[in-house]
Amino acid sequence: MTWATREIAGWGRVLRAEAALARPERQRTARALAESAPVPALGRRRSYGDACLADRAMLTERLDRVLAFDPETGTLEAESGVMLGDLAARLAPQGWLPPVMPGTGFATVGGAIAMDVHGKNHHHAGAFAAHVDRLTLATPGGPVEVTSDDPLFALTAGGLGQTGPILKATIRLARVRGDVMMVTERRMAGLDTFCDALDASDAPYTVGWIDATATGPALGRGILEEGEVAKGLVPPARRGRTVPLDAPGFALSAPVVRTFNAAYLRRVPARGRTVVRPIADYFFPLDKIHDWNRLYGKRGFHQFQCVVPMDARGALRAMLERIGKAGLASPLAVLKRLGPGAGHPMSFPVEGYTLAVDLPASDGADRLLGVLNAATVEAGGRVYLAKDSSLTAQQAHAMYPGRAAWAEAINARDPERAYETALVRRLRLREPS
Repeated sequence: MTWATREIAGWGRVLRAEAALARPERQRTARALAESAPVPALGRRRSYGDACLADRAMLTERLDRVLAFDPETGTLEAESGVMLGDLAARLAPQGWLPPVMPGTGFATVGGAIAMDVHGKNHHHAGAFAAHVDRLTLATPGGPVEVTSDDPLFALTAGGLGQTGPILKATIRLARVRGDVMMVTERRMAGLDTFCDALDASDAPYTVGWIDATATGPALGRGILEEGEVAKGLVPPARRGRTVPLDAPGFALSAPVVRTFNAAYLRRVPARGRTVVRPIADYFFPLDKIHDWNRLYGKRGFHQFQCVVPMDARGALRAMLERIGKAGLASPLAVLKRLGPGAGHPMSFPVEGYTLAVDLPASDGADRLLGVLNAATVEAGGRVYLAKDSSLTAQQAHAMYPGRAAWAEAINARDPERAYETALVRRLRLREPS
């Protein structure tokens, strides 16, 4: 196996690492690598911070084959490097979709399990791992088959790759009745209205764009999107664009963002509207802007994403007030409703409201993130480790109460810490206490 050393970065481009990388193209090569030189696996590196950084790693991007598919039952076996967006494009015309899809189609099957990703349907469908029947881990002793009722599965789902590289997985897809999205859009006047609407919605998929620059009476205003898969004429696909260079700092200055957000809110009529969209445009709205992370300039950006309990709207309001007054938010801010968690010790989703906000990297952003992280702990919430670049170890440990038992089990399996990534090291996630 050939190793190449190069610099890699999280999607936010704030955190980087020099890494020795191997890129197997076949299962047998990946198994041989795992047996001779155990290292963590990395997919398409769409985690925002340092969850996808390591000193040495196996890239799974060429382990991207669908191994079996039953069109009657929707059972799919796929290698870990298969991208969810590719599965959606391939299978929606046959009446099936990945059961859970995050905000980018570039997320891989292996990454979706390791981060236990959630989507716009968590309130109905749970997180990704809830739909995985079995998976195969590459270990120094050879491949290990893990079923969903195995204790090792709970350590792996949301387990940040610490049980070893995932080679392949068997997934139960979601049956759908069409290949377009029917989306109802409504303006939300403020945070309480928004949260009430999320609670009351029975749509299969819901997501809210929130104006993170708004303050005062407008705090928490935004657009609620309720979607369902339907049959219909597929709108023309929009041509993808590429951001060719790092944007200058003023491109996302506070006045520009406020002006954009006000216009974006007005694009939906006061009475609301229903539109038809291609599936990819609804689930992966930014994927057609290739390298969109360059819009934040050379310094990159942070994404803060937390979930707070249902009774912690006051904490959410206080966070939005701090974000709005700071004048640092970009137009990319999302509010969603999460359902009950699956009980996996390091999996992010638990019942409550999740807020995600992009913040261009700056000294002011660092200070704001410190405040937001502390507020999340105080509210009894947690930060999504797939997005994090700013938590302290103490905060992370408080947010994930099952971490210590998880670490003990992981360290027993991997005492050499061969699978430790930059995030796991930074947050001391594998420390005994």
